[in-house]
This record gives sequence, structure tokens and C-alpha cells, in this order.
Amino acid sequence: MPAKTLQEYSEKTVEANAGKATETSGSVAKPLSVRAMLEQATPRDLDESLLVSASYDGERQRAVLKLYRERDETIHLWYDDTGHMPYCLSDLEPGELRTLPDLASHPGLERLEQVKKYEPLGDEERVYTKIVAKDPLSIGGRPSGSIRDIIPKAWEADIRYYECYIFDRDLKVGMPHSIQDSHLRELPYRVSREVADSIEELFGKEPTEVQEHLTRWVSLLECPVPDYRRIALDIEVGSPVATRMPSAEQAEDPVIAVGLVDHKDREQIFLLRREGIELGQLPEGAQVRFFEDERGLLEATFAVIAEYPFVITFNGDDFDLRYLYHRAERLGLLRDQIPIELTRDAASLSLGVHVDLYKFFFNRSIQVYAFGQRYREITLEDIGDSLLGAGKLKIEGSFTELSYGALADYCLRDAEITMHLTKLEHGLVLKLSTVLARISRTPIDDLTRQGVSGWIRNMLRYEHRRRNWLIPRPEGILETKGAAATKAIIDGKKYRGAEVISPEAGVHFDVPVLDFQSMYPSIISRYNLSYETVRCPHPECKTNKVPDTPHWVCIKKRGISSLVIGSLRDLRVKWYKPKSKDKHLPKTTVDWYNTIQNSLKVLLNASYGVFGSEAFFLYCPPVAEATASIGRYAITQTIEKARATGMKVVYGDTDSIFLEAPSQGQVQKLIAWSEQTLGMELDIDKVYRYAVFSARKKNYLGVYPDGSVDIKGLTGKKRNTPEFLKKVFFEMIRILSGVSSPDDFEKAKERIQELVKSSYTKLRRREYSLEDLAFNVMISRAPSRYTKTTPQHVKAAQQLQRAGREVMPGDVISYVKVAGSVGVKPIQLARIDEVDVGKYAEYVNGTFEQVLDALDIDVGQVAGAPRLDLFMPSSASRPASNRQLG
Repeated sequence: MPAKTLQEYSEKTVEANAGKATETSGSVAKPLSVRAMLEQATPRDLDESLLVSASYDGERQRAVLKLYRERDETIHLWYDDTGHMPYCLSDLEPGELRTLPDLASHPGLERLEQVKKYEPLGDEERVYTKIVAKDPLSIGGRPSGSIRDIIPKAWEADIRYYECYIFDRDLKVGMPHSIQDSHLRELPYRVSREVADSIEELFGKEPTEVQEHLTRWVSLLECPVPDYRRIALDIEVGSPVATRMPSAEQAEDPVIAVGLVDHKDREQIFLLRREGIELGQLPEGAQVRFFEDERGLLEATFAVIAEYPFVITFNGDDFDLRYLYHRAERLGLLRDQIPIELTRDAASLSLGVHVDLYKFFFNRSIQVYAFGQRYREITLEDIGDSLLGAGKLKIEGSFTELSYGALADYCLRDAEITMHLTKLEHGLVLKLSTVLARISRTPIDDLTRQGVSGWIRNMLRYEHRRRNWLIPRPEGILETKGAAATKAIIDGKKYRGAEVISPEAGVHFDVPVLDFQSMYPSIISRYNLSYETVRCPHPECKTNKVPDTPHWVCIKKRGISSLVIGSLRDLRVKWYKPKSKDKHLPKTTVDWYNTIQNSLKVLLNASYGVFGSEAFFLYCPPVAEATASIGRYAITQTIEKARATGMKVVYGDTDSIFLEAPSQGQVQKLIAWSEQTLGMELDIDKVYRYAVFSARKKNYLGVYPDGSVDIKGLTGKKRNTPEFLKKVFFEMIRILSGVSSPDDFEKAKERIQELVKSSYTKLRRREYSLEDLAFNVMISRAPSRYTKTTPQHVKAAQQLQRAGREVMPGDVISYVKVAGSVGVKPIQLARIDEVDVGKYAEYVNGTFEQVLDALDIDVGQVAGAPRLDLFMPSSASRPASNRQLG
């Protein structure tokens, strides 16, 4: 009996079918007025609220701040009342600047005034002309005619205006403020007497300038972060092609579902009625609303967005919010009815704060240091599965073919995953973002979109402004400091990097890994490394040499990077990290301290690399080179000391040494030696039940006591890896996790050999399906637009087009490797007998070679043949080109 359509159900039947779900009409009382909403959210007086975001209001030509009031979980606005205006600096005098005709007649020029600034590269105070403009675009940002393009040299012209505003007004993002009689007031947070006394006791002997920084940091870090009221949003679009990603800019297809899940797990699903769609089983516990027309669905969605202070998406900048905006325009909604504001690479909210988790989790520092590389791919499926144990629901066909119930389930699952990522580890994501926003003086929504170099940039820019220092031009640093002096070992690098000691190949049981705590931040702090102190202008400092380099370090002044990074590093290592493990503290305090130390870890571990990046505003190769050189010295000296005291060092890499079965006493003596001799803290970072090393550097695996496996330098799970290979790889990991003794290890090797051999055998016999062998790659633009190079997925797409099938940007192309000159075929056109098993054998070899080598297993023996050539088709049927796969 065919399933009924929605029209055949009464409201009573829908309620019974949905359990706790309810159906309501899709009518909206009144279209949303953004202007009225903003006026209502701009109070004359406001009690304690956190400053969470900032922007520039072009209509009012003023900075505008967003404040979150925890008492009623609402967002409020405050517009600048100080008369602050955009500006940049020039080294020309006002009279000289007025001779520039394009500047003198510039419509955005407000005034010229002279100011004194400390110039750190020359260690001297100088006079500059402050060029004040009427609006930020007059300073910079226009295609042509900006002030920074008119004058010969402009300083501080590339800082976003509202960031400049935050720095100049010394505003503390993420901290309490109030509004009194329309004026913004900071509400200083008072640290508890117990914490203040403990910090004083711990750091009382530090220099005054260090103590001053520590006091500021503690006041920022100790202030608790609320559990923000928020809602996660996900949309589904009625694209006629299941594998195609709809264009957010064109927004041609209707929005057929909007899933909404708030921080209290209340669920709403908005569905567009469509002809002939089966009802299916509606989700229990959700409020289900059907809409007769799409415009009403969007108006209801915008009403919900406007209601919540924080809106969470996964890739909402590029898709969900951007699509909603352009679709609303297509349907005739007025700008004043759309509470979304778009820039080239972001989608913000007129009132609330939009956090895009895709960009947050894409941040490599977040992936490595906050979440321990537990996820590999930056997809909602992989992140949800890795961190929450819940991936996306699987569907067949296009969204337009699903029943209402199946569509609702799918859409709500994505919103649920997005929301629960913000609940992970006691709300780590938003708490960590708030802590980092406080340190870096960055709006929370901006912070979640930026890389860690952006956080460090804002932190150091603020420190320059606080001191009335001139923020240098990047080319000025390079002209003054010069390039690196050492020769890089790795191609493409600008200087010699970290030291990596060749491993002792084989299996080693009971392997503790000793790690220098925040090695590079420690070096920057202890050795006074900063862009203005390395190769400083003082002749008397030139004897203070950096080992193995021609560089010297200033002995007269403490560097700004050394002071800022060093004080944060000391606070993490000596206070927050130990307190995050203190069992005598309340659990809530321990959790909060763990969030803080994680936040600091994320920031500090990137503080060295930025100085070696050309994209960083304080790019200074000698600083990066000096840091690496001292790091090499520290690790080599530590290894020598360990061996001299009878310990067996099986590997050393950058800031870690691996020891085989040392005694506890030996380890403690080495830790004490490092503290006393090098001035750097060693700590036991982890202990492996056993570790396996090949003869290659940065290529090993270790198994923890709980059976989890740590794999370094080995690959096996990439987004485009064929499914058959993923399954074999993770089965191998499962086998390794069960090894507890040398005898177990020998048995595991046999099982792994059989496992990999079986995959080779199935390839030879063509027992895998085309779906098992498929590479799945999204095509980002039309196939015809690939002119210079033609990647393999594009070749497959072109074949689909020639076969009469439509291919559009956003389509996922599934293809297999085949014999012949083209080398690939889409699975829709391929046969299993066409598959080039030799190419897949190479791919298996490339994936497992490092692992098998580390296990002392020969790939050729596993394959059952002395050479992989036996997998290959005859020379007549394969091209002579290179054999690179993937």
C-alpha cells in the first residue's frame, strides 16, 4: 500500500504519527524590521554585560559594539560617543602632505595633526603626521583613491577600523561592561584574594614589567564565561541534482527545510510543502512547521535568527546564511527584512553574533592543540563522528525525493551535531574562543574565523598601541634586520629548522616521551627574542650571540614579544596547567582552568612560527632562525646528557626525546638538569605501551596503555581515499591496539600481513565494487574553465558531459582509475574489468609502505610477488607517464 501524502493526513493524524512532534501553520504575524530591532536593542542604560563583538556602522559612520547581557540572555548595541575617527600615519610633515594634490582634495580627509611615537626598530622617539579621515574606506579599501595609496609611505593603514578602535580605547573583548546614560563603562573584574595572593607568591620575584603583565592576564583569564544562549542552524535546498552543491550566490533553488536546535536541545524544523511528497515519520520531540510558500519559511527563519544572541553554523559564511540572504532577495524581501550582512568572505548578523564552526575547526592550531588531532577532515561528518560519535545521516537520491520525515531527520541531525560541538567538553569551543578574544582583543566572531596568526597579530598590535609604539611596516623590518643566514635542510624553507635525531629502528616497549614545555615560547622568553631585539642597533649588544648564527640579541631592553609571550607562557606552565589537574579544587574550577590552559597552549604553540611567515605583520627571519637554533642546541644537549647518564634514547624530534624503559630516578634527574642548566622545563608528555620506529625520521607509531594508537607521518584516512583502503587501514589500527607484549606483536604482524595481502588479492581478482574503488572529489567550477591543468576528477566530469550528462560546479565526481591514456572514468560509465589494478596496488603500497616498513614487513612479500609490476597491465595498455595516484 503506497504511503499517504501530507494532504491526505488530518492535523490529528500528523500529531499521532510524530509522537511528540507538532504541526503548526507557517504564517508569520509581521515581517521582521531590522531597523526597528536595532533601535530596540540600543539602550540608554544597561547593567553588566560582556563585550562580545564590534563592527563599523557605515550609515552612522561610527564604531558599534555588541554586548551580551547574561541576566536575560540578550544582545544590545552601543554606538561610539567619543568622536573617534579612522587614521593612518606618515613620516612626512603636514606641509609636505598638503602639497600632494590628491590628498589635499580628498573628500574623505578630515585633518592632519602631528604626534610623537616610539620607533622600536631604531630605538628612538620620532614625530609622525596623523592623517585623520571621515570614514575607513578613505584610509584604505577602495579600488583606487584611498589615502594609503596616495601618500609615499603609510603606517598602520591596514588595520580594520573597529580593531583600531578597540586598541585605542583599550576595550577588553569578552569582559564585563555597562552603559550609563548612553556612555560605555568598563566594569573591572576583581580576582579573588586567594588567587591574587597565590600569583604574588609564585611570581613575586619577577621584574616589575613581568608582574604588570601577569596581573593583567590573570584579571582577564579568571573572569568566568557564561553559557551563551545560542541556536544552531542548517538548511537544505531543493537542488534537482543530488551530487551538486547549490550556488549560494545564485540561490536558484528553493529552501525546502531549515533545522534549528538551541542550547537547551529544543528542536524546530521548518518544511516547505511540495506536491506529491510523502509524509514519512516526523521526528519526535521537535516542533514541526509546514509552510505553503517559501517566503513565509524564510521570514520565520529570520525571526528565529533575530531572537537568539548567538547563531551557530557549520560553513554558514559560505553557504547557509549566504544562501538565505540571496534567496530572500530573489523572493522580494526588502533589505530591512533580512537580519544578515554579507562581506566577501563572511556572513554576520545585524544584531547577534554568528559563529561559523567550519572555520574554527579548520584552524590547524585548534585541530592539533585543542582537540589532539582527533579529527582529520574538516567536514561535519568527520568532526561529528570523531568528537561526538555521531555523523551525518545517510540518504539516497536527492533531497527533493525524500519524505518530509526523512528530510527533517537529515536536516535536524546536521543542526544537532553543530550545536553539540559547542557543548563538547563543558562548552570548550565558545569558552576557549572567549578567552582567546580577551587575550588578543579580537571580536569573538572574528576570532573564530581567523587563524592563530591573526590572534597573535591583534595581541601584539594592541601592545604597540598601549605603549604608544609605532607599528612597523613589514618591509621596514626586512630592510633593517635582513634575511636568514643558515641554510635550510628541507627544500622550500628559508632557514635551518628543528633538530630531528635518526630513530633506532625496531620495536621498543615502555617508552616515555619527554617534552620541553612550550619550548619555543620558552626560548623567546628566556633569550629575549623579538623583532626589535634581534640584531638591535646597539653596538654593545653584538657580543650577545645566538649559537650557530651571526645574529645577536639586545641586552639593554626587554623585547615586546619576549615579554608578552613569556608572561603568558609562565602563567600557563606554572599556574593554570598545574591547577587544571588539582584534585582539591571544585570540578567547575578545574574545568575552567583546563579551558584556560588549553587556550594558552593553542596561542603559544604558534608564537614562533609566525615570525617566519611572510604573511605575518612582524615577519622577521632572524627571529625565527634564532629560535630554531636555540631549540636545536637545547634538544642535542639534552640527548647527550641522557646518554651520559645511562639512558637509551631511541628518537628525538624538535622538542621531544623518546627513552626506552628508563627508571623513574633517571627521568627526574634529567628534568632537574634541564631546569638548572638550560632554564627550560622538561615534562613527561606521554608514555607508550610500545613504539615502533622505521629508519625514517618523523615516521613512527606508538600504542598507549589504553590501546589507542598514535600515528605520526603515516597516512590512511584522507577525504578522497577509496572506501576499501580506509577499511583496511583502520582494521590494521585495531590490530595494533591489542598488542601488549613482544609475543602479541609477532602475532599482530602476521595478522596485518594477511590483511594487506588480502587487499592485494582482491584487487587482482577485481572483487571490489566500483563504489569501493571510487575517488570522490567535488568540482569547484565548470569543466570548461579548467584550461591550464586538467585534474583527474575534471577528466571524469568531461567524460560525463560528452555522454550527455549535466555537470555543474558543486557536483561530486566519483571516478575510478582505468587503463588507457586518460587514466580515469566516472563510475557511471566504467566497468569493473576496466579498472587498472596496478594503479590501485601503487596506492595501497603508498598508504601502507610506511607502516609496514616500521613493522619490518616487506611490501613485496606481502603482495605475494617480488615486484608490484606484476599488478600492472601490459605495457601496450598503459601510458608511459608518471604513476602518481589520487
